[in-house]
Amino acid sequence: MHCFKQPKHFQSLILLHWPLSYLALFWIIQPLLVYLLLTSLWPLPALYFAWFFLDWKTPEQGGRRSTWVRNWSIWTHIRDYFPIKIVKTKDLPPERNYVMGVHPHGLLTFGAFFNFCTEATGFSKIFPGITPHLATLSWFFKIPLIRDYLMAKGVCSVSQPAIDYLLSHGTGNLVGIVVGGVGEALQSVPNTTTLILQKRKGFVRSALQHGAHLVPTFTFGETEAYDQVLFHEDSRMYKFQSCFRRLLGFYFCVFYGRGFRDGSIGLLPYRVPITTVVGEPLPLPQIEKPSQEMVDKYHVLYMDALRRLFDQHKAQYGFSETQNLLFL
Repeated sequence: MHCFKQPKHFQSLILLHWPLSYLALFWIIQPLLVYLLLTSLWPLPALYFAWFFLDWKTPEQGGRRSTWVRNWSIWTHIRDYFPIKIVKTKDLPPERNYVMGVHPHGLLTFGAFFNFCTEATGFSKIFPGITPHLATLSWFFKIPLIRDYLMAKGVCSVSQPAIDYLLSHGTGNLVGIVVGGVGEALQSVPNTTTLILQKRKGFVRSALQHGAHLVPTFTFGETEAYDQVLFHEDSRMYKFQSCFRRLLGFYFCVFYGRGFRDGSIGLLPYRVPITTVVGEPLPLPQIEKPSQEMVDKYHVLYMDALRRLFDQHKAQYGFSETQNLLFL
């Protein structure tokens, strides 16, 4: 049962900025741009849309991050709401590139976003010389304005060309991939440690092709931030979720957290500590065309490393000694 601590209202309001900013860009600013095309101010949106198409490939060519955006003070307020922190177990030498598995997905991936897409927890000081990129659905980068906002924070496309570009241009790049994806998000409920990983091997193949080291991470508390209503596979709601996922590549779920008043239910996440533990990098050879046997070998090694990471830290961050990871 969750402990309902009274949130600081300022932090709660600031927290709402994160989802509301995307909604405002999509439902207010974008229609405004279209409207301006019909007014005497039409050159302004026309210039943006012209630049938008000229800049089309940027999300797959390293993006365009902004140190200013990543250092906004708003991120530190949201960090303190939970709070969120990152724990380093081993150094990541900047002479290498890295593919980082992000586990679990959770509903909104708070830990990965605030640890790798902002400087709220001091990533650059903890891992000097490393440039983090968090990969997300490619179609987000086809939406005007939202693509620019995402790139400013260091978010990149999860497409193969985008990952290949980052792993083949310079060193010190770290590409975070939320391996469990939509399927894992739909199973995200408190006190679960089930990961969709058994058949997800593409990130291992990419790492082998570029000789990038694999980095396991586990975010404790990620699945505790919200409760989710799970539907039976035979229910109409489950079928709707499956259809929605197939059509849009995104997930539709029914979830709830806390409200502004003590003991109330709402859409604010529970104030639970969220800690991302970054494990020891797993060295991989560079093989341009790795065989399936080679991919399977390092996939097993990665799963073993992730399980050890979880077992070493689970008691410290709220799980019992008997709790185990389950890979689906």
